[in-house]
This record gives sequence, structure tokens and C-alpha cells, in this order.
Amino acid sequence: MKASLAPGIRFITSFSRDSWYRSFILFLTFLFYTAYHLSRKPVSIVKSELHRNCSLVVRPADLNITNNATWCDWAPFDQDNYQTLFGVLDNSFLVAYAVGMFFSGIFGERLPLRYYLSFGMLMSGLFTSLLGLGFYWNIHSLGYYAFIQVMNGLMQTTGWPAVVACVGNWFGKGKRGFIMGVWNSHTSVGNILGSLIAGVYVSSEWGMSFIVPGLIIASTGILCFFFLVEKPEDVNCSPPQHHSDKESSETEPLLQNSSHVVNGAITTEPPEVIEEHSEAISFCGALSIPGVVEFSLCLLFAKLVSYTFLYWLPLYISNVAHFEAKEAGDMSTLFDVGGIVGGITAGLVSDYTGGRATTCCVMLLLAAPMLFLYNYIGQRSLGTTIGMLLVCGGLVNGPYALITTAVSADLGTHESLRGNSRALSTVTAIIDGTGSIGAALGPLLAGLISPTGWNNVFYMLISADVLACLFLSRLVYKEAQGWCGRAPRVRG
Repeated sequence: MKASLAPGIRFITSFSRDSWYRSFILFLTFLFYTAYHLSRKPVSIVKSELHRNCSLVVRPADLNITNNATWCDWAPFDQDNYQTLFGVLDNSFLVAYAVGMFFSGIFGERLPLRYYLSFGMLMSGLFTSLLGLGFYWNIHSLGYYAFIQVMNGLMQTTGWPAVVACVGNWFGKGKRGFIMGVWNSHTSVGNILGSLIAGVYVSSEWGMSFIVPGLIIASTGILCFFFLVEKPEDVNCSPPQHHSDKESSETEPLLQNSSHVVNGAITTEPPEVIEEHSEAISFCGALSIPGVVEFSLCLLFAKLVSYTFLYWLPLYISNVAHFEAKEAGDMSTLFDVGGIVGGITAGLVSDYTGGRATTCCVMLLLAAPMLFLYNYIGQRSLGTTIGMLLVCGGLVNGPYALITTAVSADLGTHESLRGNSRALSTVTAIIDGTGSIGAALGPLLAGLISPTGWNNVFYMLISADVLACLFLSRLVYKEAQGWCGRAPRVRG
């Protein structure tokens, strides 16, 4: 008599070979983009150390100084216009990222993703580490830090189109919002880890706040080279179904057994793969896909808000609540914790309702008054600060996460493309590239406006949320018509 299988083994064997590969790719790409965001975050943490209130810092007895007000600051950020200089530093990265993103998707569709991602992560690790080496080499040139930021911004553009294209190759449309909502938490996880790692070193040797994340992303680049599988067909797995004739077919699970019956027997062999189109789509062709322009312009303003918080929240908390650099950095991670919940919630709701645009619009509309309240009552007590950061993080990052993942993948595999899966990287790059223009404008405007008062910065963020909603109005109306039965429900 055969012994019964152990529960763990039964669980393992209940999944097909396809399911294990899909899970592995999801985990691997999650790890890759976590490393990308982890290496971006230290800049915002170190700002509070580069320019401090030196009157509150204990001065070493053997230190000869000429200026009591700025002796503890790091030149050139010891000047009165330090906020403008921080804005220059942020935008050196973000403008390069925005410009490079439009070209990155084109390269991503024409180069092997495994080589492309590996190269990008190794080079990002190099330039992130060079920022930290400025501390040990005693470099005080704004030009040096700005140039490194430009190069790092260009290298970081290799990440997003490539990982979204890879995940889109492996996963169909059934529960894409939920799966990608969970997967997209890598953005917030990377921000949190980047904040915590940078916070460990920021008060002692801030150079290590960059070098350690640089080594981490370089290590994941090596991991990518050895383990990434770009397409299911490369390992004889069955390709996903990106769209079907009826919307009801979209309830098919993404992580499922791929077994089928042949001559009365169950087999896990994949069916024959038929690829209809293999030519890369043009830039103009991608723009003509329904919904690409609207979601791109919406993301421009949504990402403006998100990246302003990414780069300026620790400094805002430090200035307004008078926290130390490490404490402000740790507190800012709550915004990203809320972002994780917001991204997953947005994915679940949009999967259930079929309304990607409506989900984004509602969350953006709710975010506007929450930002107003956070600015006015968010620092009254520790509990209020924690609660408002979690709520604002969820409402701000939820739409941003949904558009950059599920919406991009939906549009990149739109039925109008007739099976051309190679459009995914270009569509993703257009949407995220347009959003990155907003990501560059937000921190720049914050640097210019913040000297006039933080209230004006928040008014700018609230206005951006409202504008993001306006660009989705046509798609929201179209989805509402579908729910009322006047037109078939269509995503994208």
C-alpha cells in the first residue's frame, strides 16, 4: 500500500510546470524593480543631512570654522538657495529619465530583455555608487552630482518597459489588475527598503547610503543575466490569452494549471504556439491605440504628485515636524506602505468593475481633499501623522500603480493589435515616459515653490490631481455607458 503524500508535496504537485514558471518570473521581476526603486530613494533621505540646522548640532572641539550657521552642511548645499540646488539634483535625474524613457521602449522591443535589464542594473549600480563616493572623495561640485544623476536617470529607464513587457509576456488579462497590483508593490517596497538602508548610514557616513543600494542593484543585474526567461515559449510553456471575443472569458485565473486532455489522458504539454505578428510597432502606431493618450496625460499629473512626495516628503517632515534626518526618513516610509494597499485595492476594484479609468478617477478625486487635510492637521500628533500618511499614500499611489501596470499591459495587448505582443514595451514606455515628465516637473516646482511656503506646494499637488481626473473624463463616460447597457464594456 502506497503511503500518502505529505501535505507540502501535495501542494507543490497541485501546480503545473507553467504555474511554477509564472510564479518564478513574477518574483524575479518584483525583485528587479524593487532594486531599481531602492537605488533611487537615498537622495531624498540624504537631503536632510546635506543641509542641516547647524545651531542644533554639537560642534567638535578641534574644528576650526568660519561660519557658525553652515559649518555642518555639505557644500555646495550650504547656501541659502539649497532647495533650488536640491531641485536641480532631482531634475537632472528625472528629466534624463523622462527623455530616455521614450527611447527605452523602442530598444526594449528590439533587444533581448535579459541582456537589456542586466546592463541597465549594472550601470545603475555604478552611478548610484559614484554618488556615494563623492563623500569619500570630498567632492563639492554641483556639476559632478548633476552629471551622475543624468547618467543614472538614463540607465534607470531600462527597467520599467522591460519588466512590464516580461510580465505581460507571461500573464493574460484575467486578473491582471489584482496580480499587477500586488506585483507593483515593488515600487513601495523598494522605497521603504531604500529609506531604511539610507537611514542607517545618513547621520554618520552618508556616502554608504548610496554605495550599499548601488551594490544591491548591481547584484540583481547579475541575477537577471543568469535566470530571467523572457517568454513562455522559450521554456516550452503555454502563452497566455491576452484578449478574447467575450469579456466574460476574462475571469480565467492567471496562475492556473495548464493541463488539457489528449486521447482521454491528462497532459501538461503546451499546445502549439502560433504568433500572429512579430514586427515591433511604431511610435505613432502605439499612440493610435485607444486610451494610450488619455492615460498617458493622466499619469503625467498623477506621477507629478507621487514623485514630489518621493523626493520631498522626508524634508517636509523634517522642516515642519522638526524630526531628525533618520526619523523623517523612517516616517516617510508610511506613505509607501499606504501605496502598497492602494495599488492592490485599485487592481481588485478595477478587475471587479472592469473600469480602470473610473477607479483611477475616484481615487484621484478622494486624494485631493486628503492632501489638503494632511497639510493642515497632519502634524498635530503622531497618530494623525501616521494615519494621514497611510491614507494619502494609498490614494496617491493607487492610480499611479494601476496605470503603469495593468492599464499599460491592457493597452499593449489591445485587441486592435491583432496579437502583436511586441507592442507592449513601446506602449509602456510612452505611458511611463509621459508620466516621467510630470515626475520631473513635480520636484522642480516643489523646489521653486517651497521657499514661499509649504501650503503653496500642496495647492500645486491638489491642482495636479484634479487635472489628472479631467484627462480621464471621456474614458470614465465610456465605461459608465458600458455599465448602463448602452454599449458593451470595453477596457482601455
